[in-house]
Amino acid sequence: MASDFFRYDLLTQDALRGVIRHVLEEVAKGGLPGEHHFFISFNPNFPGVRLSPRLRQQYPQEMTIVLQHQFWDLVATEQAFEVGLSFGGVGEKLTVPFEAITGFYDPSVQFGLKFEPKPEPAETPAPEPESVRPPPTAAPALTLVPTPPAESRPPDAPTPQTAIPADAEEKGAEIVSLDKFRKK
Repeated sequence: MASDFFRYDLLTQDALRGVIRHVLEEVAKGGLPGEHHFFISFNPNFPGVRLSPRLRQQYPQEMTIVLQHQFWDLVATEQAFEVGLSFGGVGEKLTVPFEAITGFYDPSVQFGLKFEPKPEPAETPAPEPESVRPPPTAAPALTLVPTPPAESRPPDAPTPQTAIPADAEEKGAEIVSLDKFRKK
């Protein structure tokens, strides 16, 4: 199996955290519109999370906050958000880096995101020496074409997998399956 040098999984999670950042920026400017409200879960031990020792002791693994009626001073920056909330009648100011978020849910529109726990920042490993790195392999260029659902095609139309030009056999063309191609 090929190595994913781009780490698409992490890039996707970062992009989705950008959605949360954008939403919180909008709420910080104009408040919660309509029935929107949020449940935000995060790792309280992630570097950069600021909360009282009392809350950290009460929620050692994961903490979920609700932004609905009683919150104040919401500020969203590029890296984190800050918000004031009341816990048991005691006002607290929290700072949560977006990378610490493990879940986001807006029940008013049934929208939710779940994130894999992000590892704590570590030093970037040194690159492998050129002699150890495997040579790059050229992958065949493939174009993905969406297949229309069967119910939208006329009943006598061939499916895209079996559509063969009428003159293919006359010209001596060989039809090769993708599996056969991959084995070469």
